[in-house]
Amino acid sequence: MSNSAYGRLRAATDDDLTMMRNWRNIPSVREKMYTWHEISEEEHQRWWAKIKSSDNQRYFIYEYQDVPMGVVSFNSIDVGNENASWAFYASPDAERGTGSRMEFLALDYAFFDLKLHKLSCEVLDFNTTVIRLHKKFGFVEEGILRQQYQRDGTFYDIHRLGVLASEWVDRRNDMLASIPVSRGE
Repeated sequence: MSNSAYGRLRAATDDDLTMMRNWRNIPSVREKMYTWHEISEEEHQRWWAKIKSSDNQRYFIYEYQDVPMGVVSFNSIDVGNENASWAFYASPDAERGTGSRMEFLALDYAFFDLKLHKLSCEVLDFNTTVIRLHKKFGFVEEGILRQQYQRDGTFYDIHRLGVLASEWVDRRNDMLASIPVSRGE
């Protein structure tokens, strides 16, 4: 999938595993994930084997100006009900605007390629930047799972957000105009 001015999503391959694991293990990335321990190579390989054999998950590498900048995933793809969940994370050296470009391409892929009716996500309550980003792109807060997740003896809320295909179509052009397209913006 491509939109050259905003980057592109390409299917993740075995060759991307080391890069994906390195990014995923950076403390600022993993602290925002449910699985927040440092992931070993063996654990990563087992996870990837499951992903490759699954027909309801897809992983992509986001590239901007031909440089890998992040990972986008679609999970629990339910073709019958036309819905899925998604997640993303950026490389540690990704520039400002990367999250917006990744989200734009992910929404286009979800609604125009996967032909979903609805895309959902969950965000830990302390990840306020991503909650705001999703809302900017039209996601609606559908609920808060109160004190659903525990880490080191502290319970955290999980924000459940969703966006419908019709909502994305209505918002898409406005979002397209607001996304920075060149380095340094």
